[in-house]
Amino acid sequence: MNERPDIIRKAAIRILPILMLCYLAAFLDRVNIGFAALTMNADLGFSASAFGFGAGIFFLGYVLCELPSNLMLARVGARLWIARILVTWGILSALTAFVWSPPSFYVVRILLGAAEAGFFPGMIFYMTLWFPKAYRGRMFSTFNVAVPLASVIGAPLSGLILQGFEGVWGMHGWQWMFMIEGMPAVIMGFVVFFFLKDSPASATFLDEGERRWLTDRLAAERSEREKAEHFSVGRALIDPRVLLMCLIAVGLVIGTTGIAIWMPQFIKQFGLSTMQTSLVAAIPFAFMAVTMIMVGRHSDKTGERVWHTAGPFLVSACGFLIAAFSSSPILGVIGLTIGAAGIGGASPTIWIFPSTLLTGTAAAAGIALINSVGSTGGFFGPTIIGWVRDTTGGFQGALIFLAVAMAITAIAIFILGHIMRDMIRPKTQKHA
Repeated sequence: MNERPDIIRKAAIRILPILMLCYLAAFLDRVNIGFAALTMNADLGFSASAFGFGAGIFFLGYVLCELPSNLMLARVGARLWIARILVTWGILSALTAFVWSPPSFYVVRILLGAAEAGFFPGMIFYMTLWFPKAYRGRMFSTFNVAVPLASVIGAPLSGLILQGFEGVWGMHGWQWMFMIEGMPAVIMGFVVFFFLKDSPASATFLDEGERRWLTDRLAAERSEREKAEHFSVGRALIDPRVLLMCLIAVGLVIGTTGIAIWMPQFIKQFGLSTMQTSLVAAIPFAFMAVTMIMVGRHSDKTGERVWHTAGPFLVSACGFLIAAFSSSPILGVIGLTIGAAGIGGASPTIWIFPSTLLTGTAAAAGIALINSVGSTGGFFGPTIIGWVRDTTGGFQGALIFLAVAMAITAIAIFILGHIMRDMIRPKTQKHA
């Protein structure tokens, strides 16, 4: 079937900006907890361990509800279910402003995780309904840019709210931050409901011929994959390759949540003010955005997936080690920037592996399982970092922990790449 990049471009222009704004709202709600800690912990008397546990327990609700949420998405349609997710978690994020003790903090965080469950795998599954495999590296990477952008935008925004709204109407700045930054998710819920379509077959922005070409192309690709190896939902949940992808996702989430939640406190230890900390914290995430785009596009161009995923994790491990053993603030920030950039480069190409292996409802279930198990890294990572910091009085041990986690993740990717070598080998090699 002849390629029609013009159709892919039209679909991307219509769909990706909405998905990116949704994901930006999601990660804005994820990273703001790290900035809230700069003043909230002192106001509420939270220890590093209590904060780390509360930040991580979000993923308990997330993990428990992830798989049923994504199966419901496949049943009722992505548009309706993603809209529901956005509205409910935006409201709960805003309600975090009214916690008063560690137990109340834990309860709101669990409920927030349950509300957000299914969002990210739902987005990945939704993109597989629109974009053929050959284009997914650049689409996933473009979509994932919302993660660092949320931090680049959210870091100075959070700093401004923390300082500028302190004492307004008798509330703390961190309370205003949760309320203000929870609203974009609610707004995007309505945007998704009214402006997204469930599939190319109902896309009014494509003409009849374009809809037919895209629908036929995706159907042919799905049929070819299912002829080679058909997955039921049950089989997808126990396949060793899927389980290995779960381990890889744990490493990814440990890295992303580790830097998202603890980055402000990593940097604040250098003696900077809250506003200075928020501005410096934006630097690593800016580089993270650049590497996402570069690695995703280059991976599509070459067709190579393994080194484009494992290599950035190895770079990330080196960055965290540099930060751990740095003797100056500048070198520490450079190390953190390398660590964040490496995670950014790896994160979009990871999701090419399950979307290559699985199709249909099995893809929805398998991607949900991978993201669900991976999300346990969001609990263990922040909790371990908080415990290490309380035990050692510093962040060196925590950074070493992140470096080891990234190296183990890279090794797991090399193993998965060897097992799936016939599926992900570049086309030029397949016909060699």
